[in-house]
Amino acid sequence: MAKSFICGVEGLTLNDAEREFLTKEKPYGVILFARNIDNPEQVRALNAEIKSLLDHPYASILIDQEGGRVARMRPPHWRAYPTGKYFADMVKDDPERARQAVLVNALLIAEELRAVGITTDCAPLADVLAPECHDVIGDRAFGDTPEQVAFLASAQADGLLAGGILPVLKHIPGHGRATSDSHHELPTVTAPMKELEACDFLPFRALRAIPLGMTAHIVYTALDPVNCATTSSTVLNFIRSDIGFDGLLMSDDLSMKALGGSYEERTEKTLAAGCDLALHCNGRMDEMTAVAAHSIRLDGDALRRAQNALLRLPVMAAPAEETLLAEWHALTAA
Repeated sequence: MAKSFICGVEGLTLNDAEREFLTKEKPYGVILFARNIDNPEQVRALNAEIKSLLDHPYASILIDQEGGRVARMRPPHWRAYPTGKYFADMVKDDPERARQAVLVNALLIAEELRAVGITTDCAPLADVLAPECHDVIGDRAFGDTPEQVAFLASAQADGLLAGGILPVLKHIPGHGRATSDSHHELPTVTAPMKELEACDFLPFRALRAIPLGMTAHIVYTALDPVNCATTSSTVLNFIRSDIGFDGLLMSDDLSMKALGGSYEERTEKTLAAGCDLALHCNGRMDEMTAVAAHSIRLDGDALRRAQNALLRLPVMAAPAEETLLAEWHALTAA
């Protein structure tokens, strides 16, 4: 049975230590980065081997393929996709056209991911862009109002699902007010609860039915003045009860510098707080081993959520690529 963590791997192919690790530890899945991607044949072979070693029903291959600067698969083998801001700008002239463009764009992304054996895309990003927001979000956001963000992010989730790819809602409960990059330090958001409820939390509440989600390594002083969302049972209980998200919830990357302590401590705190999965991305074996040693078997509510996610995938195939491309060109023509 799968264990409650996701890991990375070092390169374009698995080494012997990674094969042994995946066979023994059985993580829920593996997340790919640019270091793992060269061409379609290589990615397909890598993913096929990973799935064969995991050998459980939830064996997942994840990737961050939002579009813009957050895209691990790039030309010449794969298409370049627009940023969230591109679609946010389209909304000003024609909201329904913008939403349909997001949907078709997501279907095209899904087609490329599915063709190489990827199962899960860490998108949509539902963070509401605040004036003070650090550039780590920037043009990735679908807008600066909760209504617009929910409107477009829901279309991206719908398109991914229709294309046979599981979406991951991020970064719950909102990264749009952070003034620093959680890859490098721990951001603190001091906005009062009234403001957070009126803005930041709204898209996540609207999109709470998305089957997977990812936490934010951010301290929200209105909820917990000490612990970041990922390691705060108070914040994660709020996500489950007040926001109403009952999907499979993974942490953001445990190797980000927003978190302190050993990898054993990071994993234990993350899972004890209420995350279903601990995400570790950099592929370093010593860190992965520590995460695996302090992970647990996927069981109870976490197992139920993993099963429910698979049930969301469609039985029928998405439209043909040629049809999608024709619609995309019609939607985005000047």
